[in-house]
Amino acid sequence: MSHMFIPGPVDVAPEVMQAMTKPMIPHRSKEFNELFRHTEARLKKVFYTESRVFQPPATGSGMQEASIRNLVQKDMLSCVNGAFGERWYSVAIGNGKQADRLEATWGNIHTPDMLAEALKAKHYEAVTIVHNETSTGVENPLKELATVVHEVSPDTLILVDAVSSLGGVKIETDAWGIDFILTSSQKCFALPPGMSFAAVSDRALKKAESVDNRGWYFDLLLFEKHRIKNSTAMTPAIALINGLDAQLDRILAEGLENRFARHLAMAERVRAWGLEHDMPNLAPLEYCSKTVSTLQNKPGIDIPALNQFLKTRGMCIANGYGDLKNKTFRIAHMGETQMSDIDTLLEAFDDFLQKK
Repeated sequence: MSHMFIPGPVDVAPEVMQAMTKPMIPHRSKEFNELFRHTEARLKKVFYTESRVFQPPATGSGMQEASIRNLVQKDMLSCVNGAFGERWYSVAIGNGKQADRLEATWGNIHTPDMLAEALKAKHYEAVTIVHNETSTGVENPLKELATVVHEVSPDTLILVDAVSSLGGVKIETDAWGIDFILTSSQKCFALPPGMSFAAVSDRALKKAESVDNRGWYFDLLLFEKHRIKNSTAMTPAIALINGLDAQLDRILAEGLENRFARHLAMAERVRAWGLEHDMPNLAPLEYCSKTVSTLQNKPGIDIPALNQFLKTRGMCIANGYGDLKNKTFRIAHMGETQMSDIDTLLEAFDDFLQKK
């Protein structure tokens, strides 16, 4: 497979894969401590934070669970407008929390007014928001939603899933007052799966001190105890951290603003192509994701057949998610994907349509 246009895992640059073949080192060594310190310092730049970024050997779903176990004693609000908002809600229920749902139709956003009304009706310890809903291609207005929380319920913690956006979209963690924001290695960071990264505020850690049953593996206070020594409580994913070290070099060499602009340009290219072919984005125009386009399959294209055809060209896309399967399809434009790759994909897609 020469190029995958699915929303994770994404293709990994050969030099990053090569970095992951470095010999193992003891994870309780000065050499590892220096590597870990170096990756965190640059992760802070990508997260736009001065506080801390944890680098645990767990996927994004693990850090969804970490946020619930550490930052909610009882009452929380889950914003649900897609599969991953639904997952975070399920994680909360699975951990015995009293979670209420703030629903929006799949394909639509959560508006600031909706959130304000929910926060005025009941006090919550935390609210969970999916910034970029991978299942629908919707980018929720995170800055505006965070502002509402600070205005209506200032002591409510803001927890954000930015799994499929952070590193491809500018998210100002500190400036927007986000308390916990997580992402995964296998999306915009263009690394193999297996790690997640989470920026956590001081007030979130303070809240964790008062929460019972935080567990051990995902205890943020244990994370912090080891982080300040440039280490982890559990055995870290050393090979992945070597890859992260190399990939952060690439990300910062490209320049964050340049990277964000590239992702936006690719999204606009796919969006325009979709409109030309009567396949508009599922999301409203102003809230279309910049990293994954969910297009409506109005012509009734056989998506599995399309993927079989694309496979002969060394490519693949993603079908719709859940109930949206075959009704939509998804084209990811994240990580190291370039505009030329998008052009090649869309040319192949056109070839398939002409052969029908």
